[in-house]
Amino acid sequence: MVLAALKRASSELSSFQPKVFRVDSHVGLAMSGLVADGRVLCRFMRAECVDHTFVYDSPLPVGRLVGAVAERSQANTQRSWKRPYGVGLLVAGYDATGPHLFQTCPSGNAYEYKAIAIGARSQGCKTYLEKTFEGFPAAPLEELIRHALLALRESAAGGELTVKNASLAFVAKDTGFTVVADVAPYLQRLQDAATPAAAAAAAAAAADDAAADPAAQEDLQAGGAAMES
Repeated sequence: MVLAALKRASSELSSFQPKVFRVDSHVGLAMSGLVADGRVLCRFMRAECVDHTFVYDSPLPVGRLVGAVAERSQANTQRSWKRPYGVGLLVAGYDATGPHLFQTCPSGNAYEYKAIAIGARSQGCKTYLEKTFEGFPAAPLEELIRHALLALRESAAGGELTVKNASLAFVAKDTGFTVVADVAPYLQRLQDAATPAAAAAAAAAAADDAAADPAAQEDLQAGGAAMES
């Protein structure tokens, strides 16, 4: 299970706020909305995990943890002296029943997904995930990370991902929840893979234009002859 988040800065003079947090060894989250509210819920989730491990000597199931967050969020909607949490969470974890991905809402609703994107300009991410999610169960970790970054790029301003605005984390049975400290190698692989594809697309477009324009086709053939000589 892979989480990818796009960090944003309030101005050119400010730093990027982190959006991905580790909750326990087997579970973590990414958030969209008010980061301060997200940190409050993250502390609550950490306390729930510690209490369950102390009492039962086993990790807290991911579904039960998300249920506790949903109940806490929904209670705030019914009290006149409180306000709803202004944050949505994507909770990813691995427990005895396998990998899980949940979304929580400020209303208290929670949903389990195979793949999902939330936040501003997330529609492009959802469209990409809808086209590719069927191959995710059999994909290795590196391939899942590539898909996560490609989906995240759909929501980035100008389609550009950098080490400053991209966050990445993954969880698996053997590795636990890991926040990637340096995303540069993954971004570089993504760029290296995109370069040949872009060149092939440009060549195909040039061939199509040449087929439609006889003069351009003659220029293309002359250029090919010059390259061969």
